[in-house]
Amino acid sequence: MNRLLKWIEPPIHILMWMGVLAGLLMMLHVTADASGRTFFNHPLPGTTEIVSAYYMVAAAYLPWAWVARNDGHIQVNLFTRFAPPAFNAWLDIVVKCATVAYLALFTWQTFVRAMQQTRAGEVWQAGSGFVEIWQSRWLLPLAGAMMLLYLVLRVGADLAGQIRRR
Repeated sequence: MNRLLKWIEPPIHILMWMGVLAGLLMMLHVTADASGRTFFNHPLPGTTEIVSAYYMVAAAYLPWAWVARNDGHIQVNLFTRFAPPAFNAWLDIVVKCATVAYLALFTWQTFVRAMQQTRAGEVWQAGSGFVEIWQSRWLLPLAGAMMLLYLVLRVGADLAGQIRRR
């Protein structure tokens, strides 16, 4: 299991850096749009659509697996901080299993929606033209699948570790 967890590290880091790059490109794109509007009275067409359909989605979702890998999700340990370590380890496994169940449903539904929007050739109107955005629909199932794969492997590794300790 640990070998598989090591194998999945590079794709997790690539997605995280793609999310960071999307955030940087979003800032540059919005700055260029605002500068063009302010100084040249000519904004960049489609900025709002591109920012909301591509950059924001990539920045928000692509790093999910990296956040899960680093245990960076919000944790409330008000009631568990005084519990024995074994209880907390098992509780962590249960929570990861619940997350896997939810994430599997999320990934499946976003996959189905991405298929529908790809077939339809989804576009958003931007000024007097259109911006194709169906491609951005694939970012959610990609991010969800990577986090799902990581969590399934992590649950397997955690279960194996707990069984060895007993």
